[in-house]
Amino acid sequence: MPATGSVLLAPSGTDWSQYTTMYYVKGAAAGGICCSITHGALTPVDVVKTRVQLDPAKYNTGLIGGFRTIIAEEGAMALTTGLGATAAGYFVQGWFKFGGVEFFKVNAAKALGEEKAWENKTNIYLGAAACAEFIADIFLCPLEAVRIRSVSDPEFCDGLADGFAKMLKTEGVGGFYAGFLPILAKQIPYTCAKFVVQGTAADSIYASMGKTPDECSNGSNIGISLASGVIAGVASAIISHPADTLLSKVNKKGAGGTGSMMTRLGNIAREIGFFKLCTVGLAPRCVMIGTLTAGQFGIFDTVMNALGASKFHFHNPEAE
Repeated sequence: MPATGSVLLAPSGTDWSQYTTMYYVKGAAAGGICCSITHGALTPVDVVKTRVQLDPAKYNTGLIGGFRTIIAEEGAMALTTGLGATAAGYFVQGWFKFGGVEFFKVNAAKALGEEKAWENKTNIYLGAAACAEFIADIFLCPLEAVRIRSVSDPEFCDGLADGFAKMLKTEGVGGFYAGFLPILAKQIPYTCAKFVVQGTAADSIYASMGKTPDECSNGSNIGISLASGVIAGVASAIISHPADTLLSKVNKKGAGGTGSMMTRLGNIAREIGFFKLCTVGLAPRCVMIGTLTAGQFGIFDTVMNALGASKFHFHNPEAE
């Protein structure tokens, strides 16, 4: 199974006819499944990470200490807070993100032609990831707002539907998009780094082995996909962490005072300080993002293959 983002040196030109609407639907479905599973499974880590960002004075003993504090005070079930919103939100986000990346990537490569696409594959990855993530975040933002509110205030709601109803009643539609700017600032760099770094890392691993993906066993390809996913996840987590902290803070009731969104974000950033903005909660986030990114690429490839889709890879015309 080829690693996601890796390059296959095909013996002939790309058959563009296979990239139909059904191909993009399969890519979107695989993306929804992989993101929902991985983000849902890591909900406990995300709960601790969010608590650390919201109250670093209380949760100052790291990831393991945060787990112990929450379990001791609220019980183990508190670690599943926001699970429904997380699973639903990231299925929708994964649908548009992975499906969108495939759509924009394939069509850009088709428009440019194989030679120019090969020469500009990094730029294509960046553009495809940014466009896909912007669309995905329009749908993710309301679910993320409910999730963060429920994590920061366990008494806020009894579930996803209840949380939506309460936020709509008390804050209106605008409340769901209070964190839209920071979520864009977090997710777009994260997704761009995620696809570029994973693809580059996978290619480097194959190059060091002197092999292409189709010369390796399925087990080896999965291992490379997972390893490159971890590298991409950690890089993405570091790049997007400041915005992630702002997103967690701005969705907490009363955070940043009053005024416009930019005013509130500026107040929060000044209150926290640049160093803490970049570092508080970073270790658990690296663990979470590194793990889930590796899992996402592995699951995505597996589901695509199960659905009978032959995933697009950039083709080097000079390799023929």
